[in-house]
Amino acid sequence: MIFFNIELTFKININNYIFILLKLNNMEKYTNISNLKVSKKLENFVQKELLKDLDISPKIFWVKFDKAVHELAKINAELIKKREVLQKKIDEWHKKRKGENFNLNEYKKFLREIGYLVKEKDNFKIKTKNLDSEISSIAGPQLVVPIMNERYALNAANARWVSLYDSLYGTDIIKSEEGGSERYDPARGEEVIKYVRKFLDEYIPVNGTSWKNISNLIVNKGNLIIYKDENKFKLKDTKKFIGYRGASNKPSAIILKNNNLHIEIIINPRAFSAAHDIAGISDVIVESAISTICDNEDSVAAVDSEDKVKCYKNWLGLMQGNLNVKFEKDGKTFERKLNPDRSYISKNGKKLKLHGRSLLLNRNVGHLMTNSSVILKDGSEVPEGILDAFITTAACLHDIKKKGNSRTGSIYIVKPKMHGPEETAFTDLIFTKVEEALNLKKYTCKIGIMDEERRTSANLKECIRTLKDRVFFINTGFLDRTGDEIHTSMEAGPMIKKGEMKLSKWISAYENRNVDTGIECGFSGVAQIGKGMWAMPDKMSDMLNQKIDHLKAGANCAWVPSPTAAALHSLHYHKIDIFDQQKKLSERKKAKLDDLLSVPIADRPNWSMEEINSEISNSAQTLLGYVVRWIDQGIGCSKVPDINNVGLMEDRATLRISSQHIANWIYHGVTTKMQVIEIMKQMAKIVDQQNVNDSNYEKMSDDFENSIAFKTACDLIFKGKKQPSGYTEPLLHLNRLKKKSNQN
Repeated sequence: MIFFNIELTFKININNYIFILLKLNNMEKYTNISNLKVSKKLENFVQKELLKDLDISPKIFWVKFDKAVHELAKINAELIKKREVLQKKIDEWHKKRKGENFNLNEYKKFLREIGYLVKEKDNFKIKTKNLDSEISSIAGPQLVVPIMNERYALNAANARWVSLYDSLYGTDIIKSEEGGSERYDPARGEEVIKYVRKFLDEYIPVNGTSWKNISNLIVNKGNLIIYKDENKFKLKDTKKFIGYRGASNKPSAIILKNNNLHIEIIINPRAFSAAHDIAGISDVIVESAISTICDNEDSVAAVDSEDKVKCYKNWLGLMQGNLNVKFEKDGKTFERKLNPDRSYISKNGKKLKLHGRSLLLNRNVGHLMTNSSVILKDGSEVPEGILDAFITTAACLHDIKKKGNSRTGSIYIVKPKMHGPEETAFTDLIFTKVEEALNLKKYTCKIGIMDEERRTSANLKECIRTLKDRVFFINTGFLDRTGDEIHTSMEAGPMIKKGEMKLSKWISAYENRNVDTGIECGFSGVAQIGKGMWAMPDKMSDMLNQKIDHLKAGANCAWVPSPTAAALHSLHYHKIDIFDQQKKLSERKKAKLDDLLSVPIADRPNWSMEEINSEISNSAQTLLGYVVRWIDQGIGCSKVPDINNVGLMEDRATLRISSQHIANWIYHGVTTKMQVIEIMKQMAKIVDQQNVNDSNYEKMSDDFENSIAFKTACDLIFKGKKQPSGYTEPLLHLNRLKKKSNQN
C-alpha cells in the first residue's frame, strides 16, 4: 500500500518499486477485468462469496466499479495534492514570521485567503432518514474493534448484553485480596452483589425497601411484585418494568428499562453465583455496547490483497450473520458465533424481542492510501477508500435482505481523516456512485464524520452541510487531532508537552465546538455525537470515575476498548439522561474559533534535560512497542505496556501524535537526532524485555541495523516532518510489505 505522491518523499518510482516487491514475493496475481487488473484473491472473493445470492453479476459489478473508480480516483488525487499545497503555504507563513509574536487575526485572514477556512453559511438541520434507534434514541457505549480479527469482531458484536457481575468481579473496581487470582473469592463475590444492589437502588428504586433486602420476584397482572419476606413492594416508577422470561409466578428473568437502556435480572437459585442470594438472583445483565465500529483503518495492519480480503470476509460474515470461529482454551474447543435476539414476555403478556447484538458500523479508510488489490488503467493502485466503499457496501446488501443488523435498511460507514468540506463532499460523491452501481436507493449509505483533522474541525458546520442527508455521527479524536495540530503548525515553534495538550485552549475549544455544532445542526435525538477512547483497559476504576465526563460534555456515545469496559461505562448512561444534557448545553455560548486556532507552542521553554528525555522516552517506548508488533506480526491494535508497565491501547492515532511530537522537538532544537537515537535504542531493549513471553516476538536490540521494525520506528520520527499530514500509514505499509517479503 502506498499513497499517490509517495515519490516526493522517497524520491523513487514507487509503482515500479511495489511491482518488483510484489513480483519477488509472488504476493499478487492479477486478472484483467475491463480496464482493471484485479488481484486473484479479491476477484475470487467477489465472485464466489461477496456477490453470491445477490442480483448482481461479477461482470456487471466490475464494469460499474471500473467506470466509477476512474472518475473518482482523479478527484481523489487532486484533493491529496491540495492538502500538500495548503500545508506548504502554511509552512511558509510561519517561516516568514519566525521570532515575531503570533497575530491571530492576521493568521485567520491568511487561512481564509488560501481556502483553508471557508465562510460559514446560514444555520440548517440535518435531514438523515431511516436511522436505527441505536443511533437516534439510545445513548450508550461504542466499541471499536479491528475487523481483521474475527474472534474480536464476534466478541464486540455480542457485547450488546454483558454480565455486570463478571465485569465487576474481574476488575479493579472491586477490592479484595483475590483480585488477580483465578480462584473464586466469596468475599469478592459478595462485594460485587452489594455493588449491583446499590446500582439498582439508585436507578431502579423499590418503593419502601432496598434491592439488598428482597426475597422474591414475581409478575402478577402485568405488575412486578417485589417481596421482602411476606411484604409486597413495587418499583417507584412502575414503567421501568417492561417484561420477563419464564412463568409469571416463577420468572427466570426480569427485564427493566432506564434511560432507554435495558437491565436483565437473571433468577436461577441453583447457580453457583446465587448460592447465598435469598431471591435466587444469579446475575445482572446490562445492555452495554449499543453500537460497534468494525474498523478497517487505525486498528488493523492490512497492506495487500491478502489482508484486505480477510477484513472484507469478516465483515461479510457479520452482514450474512454466519461468521463463526473455533478456538482452543484450556484443552477444550469452543465455537463463537453471533448471539440471537433476546426473547421475553411483555408486561401485557405479548411476545417481546430485543436486538441481541450491537449495531455494527464499518470504518473505511480515508482518502490518502492506495492498495495493490486493484491496478487502474494508468498503472496506479486503486484509492483504498474507494475500494472499501464498494466492497463493504456490497456486503451490506445481504443484511438489507434479512435485516439482521440494521432494521431500517441503512448502511453505516464511518469515514476518517477527511480534510474540510471539499473532502466530505467527495465522500458524498463516492457513496452516490456506490449506490448507483449497486442499485440502492439514494442516501441508503449513512456517513459518520471523524472530526480529527484541523481543517475539518475549523470548518465542521460546512463539512456536516455537505453530508446533511447522510450524516449519522460526528466524533472527536484527541490523538489524531493533536497529531494534525502539531504537523499543520510544525514551523510555528516547539510544541508544549503531550500531557499539557489536554489542558490547552485549543483542545477545550475543539471538544466543545464539536458538540455545539452537532446540537446546532440538529443531531440531538437524531444522530450520534461521540467522544474518544478510554485507553487503559486495566484501569476500570479510573474509567468509572472519569469517563462520565464524556456524558457531561454532551456525548451520546463514547469509545471503550472491551466488552467489560462497555458494561461498566453503560452505568454512566443510567445516571445522566444525555438528551436532557444536550438541551442544557444548547443554551451555552458556542466555543470560539479563535480558541480552536490558537497554536499550542511552548512560550520560551526552559525544560531541564531530564524533563526532555523523560518526555521523549515515554513517547519512544510506546511507539516502539506498537510498531514492532505492526511490522513483524501484522497486529494493528494492541495493549502496549508504557514505561511504567501500565497497559495502553495503542493504534495508529497514538503513533501519529508521538512521532510528530518528537519530530517537532528535533526540528526546533529542543533535542537532537543523536539523543533520540540513543533513547530509542534504550527503549527498544525495554520493549524487548516486555515481550519476552511472546514466542512470535523478534527482538530489535539484537541487530538495530537490520531490524525493519526498529528502523521504521526511527523513520516515523526522523522523516515525520515530511510525511503527508504527519500520517504514519505510508511508512508502516511500505515496511510491513518489506517484512512480509522477507517472511515469504
